[in-house]
Amino acid sequence: MTVPVEQPVYVAEATADYGREGGVRIVDAEPSALSLVKPPGMGGRAGDVGINPEQLFAAGWAACFHGALLFQARQAGVPTEGSSVSARVTIGRVADGGYGLAAALDVRLPGVPQARAEELAASAHAACPYSRATRGNIEVTVTAHGDA
Repeated sequence: MTVPVEQPVYVAEATADYGREGGVRIVDAEPSALSLVKPPGMGGRAGDVGINPEQLFAAGWAACFHGALLFQARQAGVPTEGSSVSARVTIGRVADGGYGLAAALDVRLPGVPQARAEELAASAHAACPYSRATRGNIEVTVTAHGDA
């Protein structure tokens, strides 16, 4: 289901040149240019200097999800000291011979009971724009870690 953006509050703009072996120029950012490299397993080599689209996607999703998590926790009066979200984005072959993505989000809420951490992670997953954009399109696993 497509959800239209009716009241834009920000537009990010980037231009890529030469695909995975070129660069990305980002409008209104510092640094404004990033060198792209292919990841190992897709023609790149470990130690190549640069970043790949999957790393950019993982970084954006982790930051956005953590923002949603902090908002949900604040609304519920739950402390978030020391919390974090890690995102792992996997690219791999799919049945039709092309490539597809999968993602795993690891949510850490120290000092929060496990059941409450799971509830907050689920609420953040429902609210996060990256999660909304990928829902039903790729395999996503969300794992919450609170205190037992």
